[in-house]
Formats: sequence, C-alpha cells, structure tokens
Amino acid sequence: MDQVKVKIVNRSGNQEPAYATPSSAGMDVRASLKDPIVLQPMERVLVPTGLYIELPQGYECQLRPRSGLALKHGITLVNTPGTVDADYRGEIGVILINLSAEPFVINDGERICQMVVTRYSRVEWEAADTLADSERGSGGFGHTGVG
Repeated sequence: MDQVKVKIVNRSGNQEPAYATPSSAGMDVRASLKDPIVLQPMERVLVPTGLYIELPQGYECQLRPRSGLALKHGITLVNTPGTVDADYRGEIGVILINLSAEPFVINDGERICQMVVTRYSRVEWEAADTLADSERGSGGFGHTGVG
C-alpha cells in the first residue's frame, strides 16, 4: 500500500477526511454548512466541504457516493466519480442528488461522500487501421451476460 503526502487547507471547522478502518480505500468527507440544506426528492445541490488540496503530479482525487446514504436515503453523487485534478486549487464541492421520495436534511459535519486519492496514467494515442481480435470482439452491452 502506497502512502502519499497531500497538502490540505481545511476551512470547514470539521475534521479532515479520514479513513474509517485500517483497510478503507476511501476517506469520509463532511459537509461544511452555515445552515442545513433540505434536499427535496429529485433535487441536486452543490455541497461545500471547506477543503482545498494540493495533489502531487500524477495523482487524482475521486469523490464517490457513500453506500449507507445511497441505500438508506437514496442520496448519491450526480457525477460519480467526481474527479479533482492535481492542478485544481479551489474548494472541493460535492454534487448530491436525492433519488428518494422523501426530503433529506444535510447538516454541517455530515459525512456526504468518500474521497479516494489514486495515481493515474496518461494516454498517448497510437493511430491504427485495425485492432487485434479478441474473444469478445465488438459485442456490446449485455454481451457477456448470456446464460
């Protein structure tokens, strides 16, 4: 397991993102709110976190839904995973949506998503006229789910 140092400015008044267990891949991220937000059914909102980070080159930060919020309350992220690039220095915001039939109240300090910091690769395209054959070939959606 790699460890990487990431600079963080935390203006939220809440604790920094943290791993819940030693084997957790994602860190819980909390809402930074002056007043609660009532998220109506099928409504989406940009929730501030009060967090600003400086990732090393070659790393990204992914924002992912919390399974408990999704299962119990129908709360998820619209653009999942949300990506924070290494050169972004603004406040991290989380776009939440309420897919349930009931309003949901987001309070200051509420855990609203998970953050995963990971390395990425850059692609260098190589133009070609053909591609190598494979077992799947051009089979699309549902192709491997036969049986």
